[in-house]
Amino acid sequence: MDAKVTENIRQHRFELPITGHAFAVAYYTLQDGKVALIHTEVPSEFSGQGIASRLAQGTFELLRKTGRKAVLKCPFMSGFVARHPEYTDVVAA
Repeated sequence: MDAKVTENIRQHRFELPITGHAFAVAYYTLQDGKVALIHTEVPSEFSGQGIASRLAQGTFELLRKTGRKAVLKCPFMSGFVARHPEYTDVVAA
């Protein structure tokens, strides 16, 4: 799987294609000009394969590239940043 994370602005989510119709997604809301990451989902049949981590990495890389900051409201995203401090620059203070 060489898919890249993209942003679906209309549905307020970052998406990582898994198969033709399956996506891992990170939902967000906009909060004072920042991207509040509120929920991460991976279809259950794909759990335990590191897909959520790939989604998180791609999401933070995309936010960094576009100069935006994240507010971590999703427990998975908070835990990911705690394990990967190289993304703390993308997190709003």
